[in-house]
Amino acid sequence: MKMPHYRSLLAALHDALATIVAWYLAYLLRFNFMPPEEFFNEMWRTLIWIVPLQTLIFWRFGLYQGVWRYASIPDLRRIVLSVLLGAASIPLLFWMLRLEAIVPRSVLVLYPILLMLMMGGSRLLYRVWKERILYTGMSLQGSPVIVLGAGDAAVNLSKELGRSQTWRQVGFLDDDPNKQGRMLNGIKVLGGLEELPRWAGRYGVSQVIIAMPSAAHQERKRAIDLANRNGIKALTVPAFDDLLSGRVSISQLRAVELDDLLGRDPVQLDDAGLHDQLTGKVALVTGAGGSIGSELCRQIARFTPKKLVLYDAGEFALYTIEQELIKSFPDLNIVYLAGDVRDDVRLEEVFGEYKPSVVFHAAAYKHVPLMERHNTWQAVRNNVFGTWRVASCAQRHGAEKFVLISTDKAVNPTNVMGTTKRMAEIVCQGLQKADGTRFVIVRFGNVLGSNGSVIPKFREQIAQGGPITVTHPEITRYFMSIPEAAQLVMQAGYMGKGGEIFVLDMGESVKIVDLAKDMIRLSGFSEGDIKIEFTGLRPGEKLYEELLADDEGTLPTPHPKLRIAQARRVASDEVKTMLDWINTDTSNSDEVVREHLQHWVPEYVPTPNGH
Repeated sequence: MKMPHYRSLLAALHDALATIVAWYLAYLLRFNFMPPEEFFNEMWRTLIWIVPLQTLIFWRFGLYQGVWRYASIPDLRRIVLSVLLGAASIPLLFWMLRLEAIVPRSVLVLYPILLMLMMGGSRLLYRVWKERILYTGMSLQGSPVIVLGAGDAAVNLSKELGRSQTWRQVGFLDDDPNKQGRMLNGIKVLGGLEELPRWAGRYGVSQVIIAMPSAAHQERKRAIDLANRNGIKALTVPAFDDLLSGRVSISQLRAVELDDLLGRDPVQLDDAGLHDQLTGKVALVTGAGGSIGSELCRQIARFTPKKLVLYDAGEFALYTIEQELIKSFPDLNIVYLAGDVRDDVRLEEVFGEYKPSVVFHAAAYKHVPLMERHNTWQAVRNNVFGTWRVASCAQRHGAEKFVLISTDKAVNPTNVMGTTKRMAEIVCQGLQKADGTRFVIVRFGNVLGSNGSVIPKFREQIAQGGPITVTHPEITRYFMSIPEAAQLVMQAGYMGKGGEIFVLDMGESVKIVDLAKDMIRLSGFSEGDIKIEFTGLRPGEKLYEELLADDEGTLPTPHPKLRIAQARRVASDEVKTMLDWINTDTSNSDEVVREHLQHWVPEYVPTPNGH
């Protein structure tokens, strides 16, 4: 049996003594400090039984498992319940032991009140005394810091900062007028966010902490921009979802990242609907080792499918996601398969054995300049013919849903990659029948940090001391985070009835040069330290992306971030002719491929530098 810690024994001794004093004081108050001798003797005689009873109750309520220095509301709740139970048990104990004790009713009322005050008060005083010794010296040390926000997260952070030797909090700033001027955790809410320059100058603050995890993205972005404009380094607390999940604590501060500037409000998912589609079902993801494919696997795994099948042509990418998922979801039945989406024999083997209910097709060649020269025919074979291979296989084996990951570059395409993705959309729409597999297409723009995006490239260029290369000063792109894109793909896949092209709400387009400037600033440099050079548009690249073609409109959906594009339909016999061309031709020059692409996708207009 584990021996009690000596601190627990001291605490039990303290509470036993408090029980004696409370019982004694209750008698004194009842009789105006002049108790008759018979009642005085009765008081001492009953204490022999009351102290062990009350101590046993305290022990059973776990009062001696905590640390007084961290005494809090839950500890006070346990004290109140145990004292009340003890007071209620005293008459029952006397009756069971057949004690002829006469205890005034007022004593039974006064006793628990006095005992609660003594036990709770002593713990509170000890905590105040201990923290005064430990942290008074610290409050004069550390760098001065202002916390932006004055909600629950900010107050909890303030308590952590009070124990830190690194930081010395000098105030809060919050736009809520009801909080301004108030004291929170002994620290004043100095004013609104716009007053940051004034208070930073007064207290010599060079860093602020943004503690608004549950606020709308625009509010957090405004706080970051305010700090940046005034040359103040901004740190932030973890995201609200991470705090709720328990993965991190409020005190785990981090530097502001690009996601904080470009990110958006969290996606509201139809969890019940996604559970119906995924839980207990077999799901297959092609291109599972890529940025979107791997995130889809993470998101799908949360819904506990019967089996999750990962299919990818890249061995290292497949190995990387395997190592991650083994740790994150050790109990989930996951199958890792190497294979090409153009390999009909391999696909038949996979679909025949695993019979997936839902297929997410993320495998594709996506890099625009690489596909523009020397690889155009491979782009057609992989993006169009590969899509048809997987989609038709899913249809033959009775998959319920097939979700194609498309791109905004498929709209009025100026490059081979975008055109082949538009052809993949046409293939899926051509396969759609009145019953059977439902084909759903999801079209969106760039994702932050994906393989081949500008973000990793800019980070590498900054690490090397610059310069950052941007193709054109006016080039713009849409951006969203990888998790948001994956979540909306899953949501669209659930909502799709068959043949629709879902368009994601990508928010506002972002100038790439502004993105480069933000990354320089977030890395702690200035534009004088890291230069920006303009290199000219690359093959197949256009200044801005579109989410809809000129002849397309959209229809709303129940989800605010999803709309349905009313795209041009292509007859099924034309789709068959297009696939016959791909299947029979084995070698084509870039020029010949472009001619064919213009025939199948009339809106495709190659850029002059694409040849």
